Amino acid sequence: MHEAENPPHADRAGYVDTLIVGAGLSGIGVACHLRRDRPRHSYTILEGRGDLGGTWDLFRYPGVRSDSDLHTLGYAFKPWTGEKAIASGQAIQDYIRETAGQHGVLPHIRFGHKVIRAAWSGAEGLWTVEARRTDGEHVLHTCRFLVVSTGYYDYDAGHLPDFPGQDRFKGTFLHPQHWPRDFDHTGRRVVVIGSGATGVTLVPALADRARHVTLLQRSPSYVLPVASKDALADAMRRLLGDRLAYRLTRRKNIAAQTFVYRLSRRHPRIVKKLLRTLQRRLLPQGYDIGTHFGPRYEPWDQRLCVVPDGDLFKAISSGRASVVTDRIAAFAEDGIQLASGALLEADTVVTATGLNLLAFGGMRLEVDGTPVSLPDTRVYKGCMLSGVPNLAFTVGYINASWTLKVDLVCAYLCRLLNRMDATGRWTCVPHHDGTDAGTRPLMDFAAGYVQRSIDAFPRQGDAGPWRMNMSYKEDVRELRHGRIEDGVLRFGNPTERSATPEPMSSADPAGPTEP
Repeated sequence: MHEAENPPHADRAGYVDTLIVGAGLSGIGVACHLRRDRPRHSYTILEGRGDLGGTWDLFRYPGVRSDSDLHTLGYAFKPWTGEKAIASGQAIQDYIRETAGQHGVLPHIRFGHKVIRAAWSGAEGLWTVEARRTDGEHVLHTCRFLVVSTGYYDYDAGHLPDFPGQDRFKGTFLHPQHWPRDFDHTGRRVVVIGSGATGVTLVPALADRARHVTLLQRSPSYVLPVASKDALADAMRRLLGDRLAYRLTRRKNIAAQTFVYRLSRRHPRIVKKLLRTLQRRLLPQGYDIGTHFGPRYEPWDQRLCVVPDGDLFKAISSGRASVVTDRIAAFAEDGIQLASGALLEADTVVTATGLNLLAFGGMRLEVDGTPVSLPDTRVYKGCMLSGVPNLAFTVGYINASWTLKVDLVCAYLCRLLNRMDATGRWTCVPHHDGTDAGTRPLMDFAAGYVQRSIDAFPRQGDAGPWRMNMSYKEDVRELRHGRIEDGVLRFGNPTERSATPEPMSSADPAGPTEP
C-alpha cells in the first residue's frame, strides 16, 4: 500500500484530499467516517448556513422532531442515549454537534460558505470548487474527491401554492420553513394547511396554547401512532451498556422498518386495517376515520406519517384540535372559504404545504469545461454519477431512516479510497455503456413534493449498479461487501502527469464497520 506524506497538490492553496459540501447529518457523518477510518486524510466541510445540523438547524417550528427512531436515524458508530426514540429537532442537532466534537470535525467546517460551482479538470485530476461567503466574497477550494451532502430540498424556500384571494386575508401567514423565533400563538385560531409529516407534527404542538387548531387537508395521509420511548432499548441499555444495546436495538428497528414496508406493499389491506384499529382506540367514538384518515392511495405509496404517543389523535379527542377534509375555494378576511361552502375562521394560517426539491444544493457541475446535465446522468450504486469523476453524494432512504443509507455510502467511500491508494490510481468514474436504456426517476415515489421537481435530478436504471436501492439489506451486500473493481467503475490518473501520482494516505485498507 502506498503512503504519501505529501500527496500531489498538497502545497496548493485551499487543497484538501476530500471536500464535503454540507454540515448536516450526512456531511458530519462523512467527515467522521473519514476521521475514523482514514486518519491521515485531509478534508474540509463547506456549509452555507451559520451552524451545523442542516435540516435540524433550519426547521424551528413548534414540535419539530424526527419521523423515525433515533436508533436508526443516529450514526452506526455513535449510540443514541436520549430519553426518547422519537426526538426533538433540538435534541438531534445537539447529537450531531456532540458527534462532530468527539471526532474532531468542528475545526474543519467553514460556515457561511455556499458552494455555487464545482469544475473537474481531468488533466490535473482535481476539482476546483467555488463558494460564496456570507460577506459576498467568492473563494476557491481544490480537492481530489468531492462529496455532496446537501440533501435534496431547497433550504431557501418551501413550496407555497397560489391560493385564490390570499391577499384578502387579514391574519398572519406562516411557513414552517421560516418560522419566526418570537411568534406567540397563544389564544389564536390556527389553521394548518397540509396533511404531511409537518402538518401532523404542528397541530398537537400548537394546540397546547392556541384557542383551537384545525388541520385542513385536501386529502388524508396514513398516520401511524408510535411510542416516543423504546422500553426494550432502555432495558437493554441498563443491562448491556450503551454500545451493545444500541447495536441490538438498531438491528431490531431495521428489521421492524423492513417488515412494515414489505407488509404494506404486499398486503396493504392488512396494514390499513391495523392502522384503523390503532386510530380508533385513540379517537372519539364514532369519529369519521374513513374521511379524515383514509387515503385513496395504498400504504407506502407515500411515506407514513408517525405521531409519537398518538399526540395528534389525543389533541383531537380533547377538543383542542380538529381535522377538516375539504378544498380551498378562496381566502376571506377572517379565514378560508371552503369548497363545501363553509367558512373556516382563522387569524393565523400555517402553510405546511411541502418542500421544493433542489438537486445538489443548486450547485453547478462541470467536467473538463462541459456542464453536467444531472437528468442525463445515472446514479451508480446510489452514490455516484455516470461520467462524473471522483464525486460521491449522499441521499438517504425514503422508506427507512435516512442515516442507514448514509452510513453505508460512507463505508463504501472509504473502501473505494483505500483501494485506489493500494493500487496507485488517482481517479475513478462510473462508465455507462449505453445498454439498459430504460431509466426511472431517482426517487420513484408518489409524494407531491417529489413529483413536482424530480425531473431535474439524476435518473436511475432498472438493474445492476445503476439502480437506487431502497433496501438496506441489498445495500449492505453491495456497498459494504460488493467488489470495488466491478468493470463499471473505471480508474485512471491525471493526463498531465506521466508518473503515477502518489495516492491519498490511509491508515488501513479495510473499510469501516457498522453494526
